[in-house]
Formats: sequence, structure tokens, C-alpha cells
Amino acid sequence: MPLNNKIKNQHLLWRAGFGPMAENIAVLENISTKELWQTLLSTSVDAPTKMNVAADPKNDKAFMNEDGTPIQYKEMDAVTKKLIVQQYRTDLKDMNIAWLNNMINSKAQLREKLTFFWHGHFACRSRNALYAQELFNIIKENAIGNFGDMLRAVSKSPAMLQFLNNQQNRKGHPNENFAREVMELFTLGRGNYTENDIKEGARAFTGWSYNKDGEFEFRKRAHDDGAKTFFTQTGNFSGDDIINMLLKNPQTANFICKKMYKFFVNEKVDNGKVELLAKRFYENNYDISKLIEDIFTSDWFFEQKNIGVKIKSPIELIAGIRRFLPMNLDNDDAQLLFQKVLGQILFYPPNVAGWAGGRAWIDSSTLMVRLQIPQALSSKDEINIRPKTDDDTEMGMTEGKRIRLGKKAAFTKAGATANIDWMLVNKIFEKTARPQLLQAIIDTLLQTKGRVIDATLAKYINNESRENFIKSVVVNVMSTPEYQMC
Repeated sequence: MPLNNKIKNQHLLWRAGFGPMAENIAVLENISTKELWQTLLSTSVDAPTKMNVAADPKNDKAFMNEDGTPIQYKEMDAVTKKLIVQQYRTDLKDMNIAWLNNMINSKAQLREKLTFFWHGHFACRSRNALYAQELFNIIKENAIGNFGDMLRAVSKSPAMLQFLNNQQNRKGHPNENFAREVMELFTLGRGNYTENDIKEGARAFTGWSYNKDGEFEFRKRAHDDGAKTFFTQTGNFSGDDIINMLLKNPQTANFICKKMYKFFVNEKVDNGKVELLAKRFYENNYDISKLIEDIFTSDWFFEQKNIGVKIKSPIELIAGIRRFLPMNLDNDDAQLLFQKVLGQILFYPPNVAGWAGGRAWIDSSTLMVRLQIPQALSSKDEINIRPKTDDDTEMGMTEGKRIRLGKKAAFTKAGATANIDWMLVNKIFEKTARPQLLQAIIDTLLQTKGRVIDATLAKYINNESRENFIKSVVVNVMSTPEYQMC
């Protein structure tokens, strides 16, 4: 049975963006998927505005000498250092909220979604907000550009060099961490290089560092300029040479395409499709725009087996709800709490491999919270949630947000009440007759083949008015396991 146009367009918006927005969902039945793709592309091709949320605390007068020069970090006392750490933590929280708001409101949905993908691919956790911001801007700028250019820029960013310990990689005392992860996680994938390649690659990356202003710096005296054997070739290779050799290896294209297929298409990989994508990606010199066009304009992308089978990540879930339900939150910081309890905090990947995705998003505790979010936002009810502990992702969320339930400390949504513009939601269905209204809402919100049972929904539907009917159906459908899929 052929899919209708609306389902196909919703599929494209969920995968190439963060789902349909209330203001434009009414046009999805009439616009072709080709036209919608061109709109997504055209609204994302312009160079993005750089994020400029984090400020350098060293430029604050409080951290300057009497003559106006910055106090060197090593000369600061413990109190001053603590103030800088607190400022960075605040900036990281503000960066998180700023980016999430862009995911929800930006017209450049394709660029935002690709930035989100590469954010997980080039996973990096930096406590220095300025370094994290610079890495984010590099990824966003190159998200639809050339993978090779992005790889080089990311590899020379202070955030990544620091995270992967390359400032400790010196001639005579190589640190292999950076070289290993560049091969295993960024380019080739595990099993497609040797331990000797890692050792020799690490020698090539010696001297790659950054200065006190956070700028890339090649320290020649720390660089090993001896002959190295990499991929059976021998020469006086530099770090740039190693990256070029990794890009010349077709396995890099295959690794990237397989990862993108799992993220944008289906966790169950079709190796034949990946091989074709990788071949074209490699021949097109790693042009990301051509790769995503090959994916999102293919007939197989819209096959039924690829629709409604992907578990939404926490960020996709939160952004998707907020795109469909236009709202103002009383407390933006509460979104950080939802991210933490659901296991995905922007700028805080769990490790260098990023988020596992797929079924890893769901367990007994996270599913219950997922199902409660729409109701909590719409009714302003409190929900009690307790994030999993992590030594480096508190982000200040434990401060002032504990309540006591018996002897156990729990977390509350801490004022995450939302003022939802239900008029915009009602307008989506203004031309739908009452008898068809329930099914129309279900078809708009769900991409899965399985459907919620009308008799189950009927227990929770408010029939006092058309507006109350729409509101109650929307909230309750969003609170189903089926809505967790896209």
C-alpha cells in the first residue's frame, strides 16, 4: 500500500529536522516531498551565525592586574579559579538552552539536525565553555560542507586536543589517545587499522597543541620528525599527512555512511545501500551535501520499513514536542533536568564514543519519564524524577532542586510550567470534521504502523468542547509508547 504524502513529509521532517512545526504542518498534505526537501536544503545553505554565548572570564576586570593585563591562570588564587569554573558551567548551561531553542525555532532545520549528528560523532566533553563553543561553531559551519575540512578543523580545536590528551603527546613520549580515537571513532572504525598504525600516527601528531588564547599551535620542538610507517607507507609524516591518508582510505567513507544510515534511516543497516552511498561519498570528495541528498531523495528512504522505526533520542523528543506545541517555559533550565534524567545532555556526551542511541535510550525509568513529559507541560503537574548520577554532568542541577520524599532525595521538574498556544494547534485541524478528528490527530502525531487503541484513548478524552477534545487527544497520544518512535 503506497504511503500518503503527509506521512512521507512527516518522515522527512523528523529525520532531516526535529519534526513538524504547528505553523506549517497543514501544508504537508499538498507539498511534494521533493519540494519539501528543496525547502529544507535552501533554508540551511547559508553560513550560520556563530554561537556567542560563552564569554572569556579572563577579560573580566575581576581577573585582571591593575595595569589591565590578564592574570595568568597559574597565578590565580583558589577563589578566583573557582569563580572561573562557575562561570564556565553557567555558560555551558546557557549554550545548551540556546542550541535547543535553535533546534526548536530555527528555519535551518537540516543544518541543526546535521550539527546534532556530528556533535555525537565528534563527541567531546570540555569544561572550558569557550573551547566547547568554538568546537560547536566549527561543526555547525561545516555540517553540510566537506567532511575532510571538518575533520581537520575539529582535530586542531583546543577542545578536542585537550579532551584526547594530545597536549601530552611529545617526541620520545608519545600519547596514543588522540591518534587512536581519530582512527577508531572519527574515520575508519574499529578493526580497520593496526596497533602499529596507532603508534606511528601518534608520533606524527606530536607537537599538535594550543596556546593560552585557545588557538591551535604546532610546537616544532615537541614534534617527532623521524621516519614513520603508516598504512605500509614510510616517510616523515606530519599530523596533516595522517589525516590525508585516512581520507584517501575508502573505509572512512564507508564508516561515515554506515553511521549516518543508522542515524537518519534505520538502525538495521542495509549494507548494499551503505556501499552505494559510500562509493558516491568517496567519489564526491566527501561532500556532505551530496551524501544527504542521496539519502533524503532516494525512494528507499521512504519505504515503510524505514518509517516509525527509530527511537527518538531525548533531544529529538523534547524538541519535537516543543515544535508541535508552541510554548513558553517559565523555567528554561528545567529542560536540562529532562535531558539529564533521559540520558542526553548537549555538550556533555557520556564518553568519547558519544551516545549509543537506539534501544539504549529506553529503560524502565526513562520510559516512564518520557510518557509523563507532555502531561506535565500541559497541566503544570509536578513529576518527581531522579537523574542518574555522573561525576561530570551535574551542571548545577542538584542545586535548589531537591525535594524530600520520605528519606529519599528526588528531583522535581522545578517550575517547568509551560504556557502553550493551543490556538495554533487547533488551527491545524480547523478543516477536519469532528468524526474524523481523532484519527487526524493520531495520523499527525504518530509515524508507527501500530496505532493506539481508540477505546484506551476514550478513557482520557475531554469531550466538553472541540478545543478540549483536541488538547486531551494531543497530550494523551504524545504520552504513548508509539510517540517515542519516528
